[in-house]
Amino acid sequence: MTISEGGTATLSLDDGDVHVCQDGPRDAPPLLLIHGTAASARWWGPLVPLLTRSHRVIRIDLLGHGRSGQPADGSYAVPDQARRAGAALDRLGVEHAVVVGHSSGGAVATALAEQRPDLVTALALINTGPGMDAFIPQESAAIGPSQWPPSDEVIRQFSSTGFRRADHPIPQAFVDELRGMSFQAFVAIMQAPREYLEERTLPDRLKVLGKPLLVIFGEEDRRWRSSSAADYLVVPGAKVELLPGSGHSPIVEDPPRTAELLLAFTEIHRQ
Repeated sequence: MTISEGGTATLSLDDGDVHVCQDGPRDAPPLLLIHGTAASARWWGPLVPLLTRSHRVIRIDLLGHGRSGQPADGSYAVPDQARRAGAALDRLGVEHAVVVGHSSGGAVATALAEQRPDLVTALALINTGPGMDAFIPQESAAIGPSQWPPSDEVIRQFSSTGFRRADHPIPQAFVDELRGMSFQAFVAIMQAPREYLEERTLPDRLKVLGKPLLVIFGEEDRRWRSSSAADYLVVPGAKVELLPGSGHSPIVEDPPRTAELLLAFTEIHRQ
């Protein structure tokens, strides 16, 4: 299945429907953007116009997120999400792509590179914790099935640590998408990155892949210790960039600087 320029479509894969967005020239180098936990392709919105002058930008709603399906028997494990991302690129006729992951989307990007080294040209990880020892525990009330779906206030409180400032405005579309998740999917999606990182840290996985790596980290991240970005330097040739004044989501907090770093990286490693 193909998607027209500036278009969206839903791909019916073997184990669920996956929604994808495409912007930019079809003949430009492909750039796949993978969102983090309980987010969606919409989170990349501020960044997309800065990338489409030189790239075919493909965004995916991982299963259980955004406009993708939430099958009751679906697996939300990181390797399965990566496999679907690879299948989506196959369906779009993409043979090689630079893959960018934000937060736990970086774990999915890493798993995709493990599974499909032929497909992934290079990797960029944005505020992706290298291992669970870098995680900053959150003080928030537990949400049980009886409290689901959560209120706007609860969702905004949950999402606030995604930014440097606790009062950062969170678009209603983001709130509505999270509320639209089933409780079963939410629990599985929250657990999946932890299981993947506890099995093996990302630097350990990446250092044997031989893929060019860019790591971008907002210095004021309130979910993952920004100092942990240095853990990625064990990966041969890895480049680490810290962004002062940004928190966990520089793709929203500082799109120009984030795009500048990504474009400089992709210019070197495009195929």
